[in-house]
Amino acid sequence: MNIVVLVKQVPDSGAERTLSASDNTVERGSASNVINEMDEYAIEEALKIKEAHGGEVTVLTVGPSGATESIRKALSMGPDKAVHVQDDALHGSCAVATSKVLAAALGRLNADLILCGAESTDGRVQVVPHMLAERLGVAALTGARKLTVDGAQLTIERQTDEGYEVVTAATPAIVSVWDTINEPRYPSFKGIMAAKKKPLESLSLADLGVSADEVGSAGATSAVLEWSKRPARSGGAKVTDEGTGGEQLVAYLATEKFV
Repeated sequence: MNIVVLVKQVPDSGAERTLSASDNTVERGSASNVINEMDEYAIEEALKIKEAHGGEVTVLTVGPSGATESIRKALSMGPDKAVHVQDDALHGSCAVATSKVLAAALGRLNADLILCGAESTDGRVQVVPHMLAERLGVAALTGARKLTVDGAQLTIERQTDEGYEVVTAATPAIVSVWDTINEPRYPSFKGIMAAKKKPLESLSLADLGVSADEVGSAGATSAVLEWSKRPARSGGAKVTDEGTGGEQLVAYLATEKFV
């Protein structure tokens, strides 16, 4: 099975994140950047399928030149090769434009199965898998907590607030996963060294036949108009119990609309 895993480099969610003052896009240049957490689970699932059924795993990334670091880390987990789409014109691209570029790249890879995280920690819109399915004309099995492969038949348990739904489709298809699906492996020293020699193809927008005016800030269908940093946390309300503590507590909860 030919498997492609979509991997995005994002600012570390454990560090302070901010937007650029110049164009209101995510500040990546000075951030501590890592593989999007959900994508690590997609990589692991791809490797498990390859181990069980054979095939090849390709990592696909759209991002600046610095994303190469995350690509190599992804390869150190076990995928066979990677494709990196990088072009200065991509800066500021919205989800719609990003899906167009990814679809163009995927059109060259002939994937049976496309795996990705259910969301990215810097965007959290959860729409790219659906957009890709529409652009490629394939099924979208999204929000998976479990994936079963039986030949060309795919079955997932789609995680919901109430439990899960069972959804099936035939390949080719795209599957997005949550962090409940598996436990990603740690790269071994051997894997880290091997990753340095694995094939990494770099593509531009021109290579994909995508015009620069269709992507980036100029081609974006949405934009951040203004933003401000989260205000500092203030001290909480303190209830001094002098016989009316219960009444004060209920009144406070009612004011905050908790009861």
